[in-house]
Amino acid sequence: MDTLYSFRRLQVIAVVAEEHGVRRASARLALSQPAISQAIGKLEAALGEPLFERGPSGMFPTEAARLFLRRVERALAQVKAGERELAGRGAEGPALHRLATGVQWRAFLAVVEHGGFAPAARALNLSQPSLHRGARDLERLAGRPLFRAAAAGAEPTPEALALARRVSLAFREIEQGLDELRERRGLTDGAVVIGSLPLARTRIVPTAVTRLLAERPDARVGIVDGAYAELLDGLRHGRIDMILGALRLPPPAPGLRQAALFQEPLSVVVRAGHPILSAPEPGIEALAELEWVAPNDRTPARARFTDFFRARGVEPPKRVIECSSLVAIRGLLLQSDRAAFLSASQVPFESLGAELAVAPIPLPGTERSIGICTRADWQPTATQARMVALVREVAKSPQPSHSR
Repeated sequence: MDTLYSFRRLQVIAVVAEEHGVRRASARLALSQPAISQAIGKLEAALGEPLFERGPSGMFPTEAARLFLRRVERALAQVKAGERELAGRGAEGPALHRLATGVQWRAFLAVVEHGGFAPAARALNLSQPSLHRGARDLERLAGRPLFRAAAAGAEPTPEALALARRVSLAFREIEQGLDELRERRGLTDGAVVIGSLPLARTRIVPTAVTRLLAERPDARVGIVDGAYAELLDGLRHGRIDMILGALRLPPPAPGLRQAALFQEPLSVVVRAGHPILSAPEPGIEALAELEWVAPNDRTPARARFTDFFRARGVEPPKRVIECSSLVAIRGLLLQSDRAAFLSASQVPFESLGAELAVAPIPLPGTERSIGICTRADWQPTATQARMVALVREVAKSPQPSHSR
């Protein structure tokens, strides 16, 4: 597979497509014609597709090649942007896309991702000397240090982290290109990876994924739970295709696109039979006296929890358990008279009535935008685009009634 992740080979087919022939591409790339022909042959074998139609007037990309070349060009643009960032101050960086091999790129990414040579070697099931050689060879080609000594053995420099993000995005483009070639052959086993925040985990994600797999049973779907910062890092590196849940306003990093699906206020969730459910109209003081399970500090939901009380001249509750796990929240509520500050859609429908209830207490000013966050330049495959469409359909559909 390293053939498909060798940017220098991928650039060969891009230049041959532009020049309509090996001879002119040879002059432009300063490579021998046999080397170019060999690179094309290896890529065609790896893809299982002819890339060029050869004739008296030159070489012209096949339909499959034109489809794949769109991804190749986007991948090369990412790597070249990484080279410029590595050089800094607008200077031209080393042409790593023409110099480094696929093996070297994979070694470099593994060391960055796993934080050292030993853990990277274990993750890839490679000998540490061979992985060390590949990563250090790329460092030598870069002409600057990419790793520094650390307790774990090696630590990526900030420049290495920036370059790794670009290369990861480039690899993701190639993976999407491979999926598109398979889609062209009638296969529907494309991959989509969803980062799921709490507000999307209960209904939107499982419903949309179930519908996608009903249409495309062979689709490869990954669902990643985690803190927002972890999901954002995965999105920006191409490991995740979209994040579903509460949007951050303004966006926390450049190069993101956010699309709101709906607005949802927070609610007071308690156990069935909680005393507050029988109170005629509980006031803000009664809410402040409750013991709470609230979102983690430094999250938008926690800020709304705090602001809700302060905006009404009441000090926010002191007895608060910070928790983001719905399983743990459910247990805490069922075993006490605590209340939770949640969106109603986070409460599993089967728990309502018998176990939990949403108190009919309006919480104005706690509304949040729930939506989709992607990379701004993301171009989804057919499977990924269908996933987005299904998420939108589910978000528009009526939600189950939440009553006490």
